[in-house]
Amino acid sequence: MLRSILLALDDTPGALAARAMAIALARRTGAALTAAAILDRPHTLGAREAVPVGGAAFAAHRNAALAARLEAEAAAALAAAREAAGDLPIETVTLEEAPEPALLRAGVRHDLIMLGRDSTLGREETEDGLAPVIPALLRDGARPLLVVPPGPAAAGPVLVGYDGSLPAMRALHSFALLGLGAGAPVKLFSADPDAAEAARLAAEGAALLRRHGLAVEEWAVAGGHPAELLLAEATTTHARMLVMGAFENSGLRTLLLGSATRILLRRAPCPIFVQH
Repeated sequence: MLRSILLALDDTPGALAARAMAIALARRTGAALTAAAILDRPHTLGAREAVPVGGAAFAAHRNAALAARLEAEAAAALAAAREAAGDLPIETVTLEEAPEPALLRAGVRHDLIMLGRDSTLGREETEDGLAPVIPALLRDGARPLLVVPPGPAAAGPVLVGYDGSLPAMRALHSFALLGLGAGAPVKLFSADPDAAEAARLAAEGAALLRRHGLAVEEWAVAGGHPAELLLAEATTTHARMLVMGAFENSGLRTLLLGSATRILLRRAPCPIFVQH
């Protein structure tokens, strides 16, 4: 079962939705909740930025102003998290490193990392509305992510994309062990050029989830465009969550490194539970 959640804070719409979901999840499961604000001292202090002759004073003033602004924003985000949590116990921390190493280091003490899809975490902007820290956490991290889009949570089924790869197996197992699907209907999707193989994969993934007491509907597709199918299904059914591994090669596995990954992470109307 889920015992601890690390929530990455800022003031983006996705991060506020992630905060609401993390608080609700902690209340439901009894998991300890830690909310983290990131100051990104290396970036704030211009550690890697060349300074022209005579520009040191200007750079120092600019960096001090930036640091003060980020510290004020972090304090406000932590205070808002405590207020939103109400009587729910919540630990708040400030992380000094850049977002990637900060969350990788802090994440090892928790079961799950939650963040907004559009979280900047102290950076000026996100690329295509997707938090730039997500690829690093998938590539180098040991914990699953729950990436939350802006907007209120839906109450439809959980959609699971499964292709039998190691990342898919890990994501499926973590999802089951953490109890994130408790009380929700689950629809497990598998795609393969061969219809029989698609059906075998769907049965394989569903069998594990049923052992954990989940009600699972199998959905096997021969060929097709898995990302678009999952997006359409998530929209139509008002899915509460999409579960997937960080896929690598063919079929569903193109989701990690190809354009389909960005399609799902950028456009999914529901939170995505993902692990490599």
